[in-house]
Amino acid sequence: MVRPRRVFAQHWLKSDKVLDAIVKAADCSTNDRILEIGPGTGILTRRLLPLVKSLVAVEIDRDLCELLAKQLGKKENFLLLQGDFLTLDLAANLGAFPQFQQQNKVVANIPYNITGPIIEKLLGTIANPNPEPFDAIVLLIQKEVAERLYAKAGSRSFGALSVRVQYLADCELICHVPASAFYPPPKVDSAVVRLRPRQIEIPAQEPKRLENLVKLGFSAKRKMLRNNLQSVVERDRLTQLMEQLNIDPQARAEDISTQQWVELANLVGVGSRGSGGDEGDEGDEGVGEKS
Repeated sequence: MVRPRRVFAQHWLKSDKVLDAIVKAADCSTNDRILEIGPGTGILTRRLLPLVKSLVAVEIDRDLCELLAKQLGKKENFLLLQGDFLTLDLAANLGAFPQFQQQNKVVANIPYNITGPIIEKLLGTIANPNPEPFDAIVLLIQKEVAERLYAKAGSRSFGALSVRVQYLADCELICHVPASAFYPPPKVDSAVVRLRPRQIEIPAQEPKRLENLVKLGFSAKRKMLRNNLQSVVERDRLTQLMEQLNIDPQARAEDISTQQWVELANLVGVGSRGSGGDEGDEGDEGVGEKS
């Protein structure tokens, strides 16, 4: 019997109710090509395989790979890759398997300690979005991080991660998941979210500038935005631009919506003192662990 390993932050989902919710959120069809990150013992994989055209699973744990290969290896629409998803060149590994290429959806219960980097690899960044976006990304993640993804401007959870993700995708909460739904139970609650990549209505004219302004703007959340950005935009000019966009000049970074951030970055344009790219970040892309 393969047991959960702490080194890989393994906590295996055991709740049928949550599994059903994940599958329903994925809205699978026989034309879908699924990417699953961290299949573990395959409890979600088994539910997905009969519904989809193909499923590529990426698992870092060699013992689990042996288990999955024995139990599911004969399924014609299943391909298992052993490795670290963050460093794995998926396209290169699928070069010899044309029937498993071009996944259009991601469905996964991912390790919480690397949630931020995984989301970034799936979506890309503001400056470098994924050129081949997925139709949908359904993830089981830590509740606190999920709240940041779908948070609205003005809420305590709204931060730099919110802006970065919401620039690239719509995010919605599917359901909350208690710690008791896992074995072993983690020390935090979880949530299932669905991301739908899309183009923002008014895109950033210079995405890198927007990326840097957001990073700098949230570097000290308790300070007013005009103080956080004074190293790149003169206070009086920033106040003028904020008033032009009907933004309270005394607003903090979390008070400004993703679309307003884009509009502000577009107005800043010529006249800023620098990019702000080396400034600190609030660190909200960092995530807690399941245990």
